[in-house]
This record gives sequence, structure tokens and C-alpha cells, in this order.
Amino acid sequence: MLRVRDFDGKNVYIVGGSSGIGLATAELLAQEGSSVIIFARGMRRLEEALEKISARRKREGQRLALKQLDITVHEEVAGIMTEAVEEFGPPDILINSAGRALPEYFENVSYEQFDESMRLHAYGNWDVIKALLPELKKRDGYIVNVCSVVGFIGVFGYTDYCASKFALFGLTEALKSELKPDRIGVSILCPPDTDTPGFEVENRNKPPETQAVSEGAGLMEPEEVARALIKGMRKGKFFIGPGSARSLYLLKRYMPFVVNLVMDREIRMVRKKG
Repeated sequence: MLRVRDFDGKNVYIVGGSSGIGLATAELLAQEGSSVIIFARGMRRLEEALEKISARRKREGQRLALKQLDITVHEEVAGIMTEAVEEFGPPDILINSAGRALPEYFENVSYEQFDESMRLHAYGNWDVIKALLPELKKRDGYIVNVCSVVGFIGVFGYTDYCASKFALFGLTEALKSELKPDRIGVSILCPPDTDTPGFEVENRNKPPETQAVSEGAGLMEPEEVARALIKGMRKGKFFIGPGSARSLYLLKRYMPFVVNLVMDREIRMVRKKG
């Protein structure tokens, strides 16, 4: 079984590490003794995040760093990752946590929004893994892709997000098989709704049907999800489903009609209320 037995001294790259689940994971790993480099679009948030991570590190001398990166820009990814390897050292662990959701009725979702979802969750993660895979192979590395419950359940109002996250789930499952002979561990993290800055944005224009369907899965804190991720990596689990996610995964796999019945009922109730 491919697992991470000890995080102390490991080099961890976290894409999307300036907030939410990525930041919570970076803080916990710094506490475990990992050297952590975080990547995100906004420099100010990166700098604020690095201060929080530094406050949690296990000891002095632990290397912590940041790099500004927009993974939706294909031309940027390979160059920035090459710089990171040269300056910070090659990764033992890669965690792809960048993401966002903008729920809306399908007919109101623009092509631009759909395109950005695919570039962020599918193409962007593809590019990051492609750039770092040679280094990960040298170190019996570990890859985690942060997905979502809507990476395996199609949910009302999330058409573009579901399309991109289903793609990420498929990519991760194929990588697990392909990279096993190279002794690279691969996991996919599929949390339910998590109380992050992105979730606040997500709720601003959420259709009422989407709100009703989502409420049943519960709301988690980023640190809860991060703890589940680290525990799952220690056990070498492919599917890491914090909170209600594991039960939903099993229901969707073995009794999909139950999931559909519940969601359809919630949607009907909302529509009935007008």
C-alpha cells in the first residue's frame, strides 16, 4: 500500500494554499514538520497565509515559501514549477486544492464560466501534475487532488462545476492505476460543503433548489477536512470522504436511485413553494 508514514521533513507543494482547505492543510503539515510551499493567484493572500503557516511550524529552520501562480494560464505552470523545484527543492507531496464554484441555472452559465471551470479544475491540475511528475517519480511521491461531493454526484445548479470535477475524478482514478508501478500514491479528497471564503462567494447567487439539495450534506470546517486528508494519506486511501461524503459516495455507487429520489423531492418542494 502506498502511503505517507511520516510527514516530518517532507517537501509539500500546495496549489491553492492561500485559503480554505489548502491553507488549513498547510498549517497542519507545518505542525507535523513538513516544509511547505504554497501557490495561488493573489500575492496579498499568499503573504497572509504564509504568516499563519509560519506560526504553526514545528521548529525553526523549517522551510516555508510562496509563489504566485494562476494555473488556468497554461503557459505559466511549467516555468513556475521549474523555478519552485530549483529554489525550494523537489516535492515529496503535491496537493492540488485550487478551485471555485459559481452555482447558477444552466441556461445562465456563460461559456466563459464553463471554460474557466474546466481550465481551473481539469486542465490546470493536469498541467501541475505534468510539470512535477518527473520529480515525484524520483522520490516515490504522493499526489492529492481536491475534488468535491459533486465530483461523483450531479447536483442541480452545478453544471459547469460538476463537469470539471467529474473530469478531475476520472483523471485521478486513471493516474492511480498508471502511477502505481512507479510507487506514487494517489488520493482524491471529496469533501461536502466546507466553510471557506470560496463557499461564502458560492452562496451569493445560489439557486434555491441548489440550497435545498445541498443542506442535507452538512457543513464542515476547513481544519476538519484537512485532518481527514492527512489521516487518509497515512492510510494510503484513494477515496478520502470527510463527514457525510463517504456515505453519499456509497449510496451513489450502490443505490443511486435513493440519491436521485431525495434530490428530486427537495427540488419539487422548493418549486411548490414558488
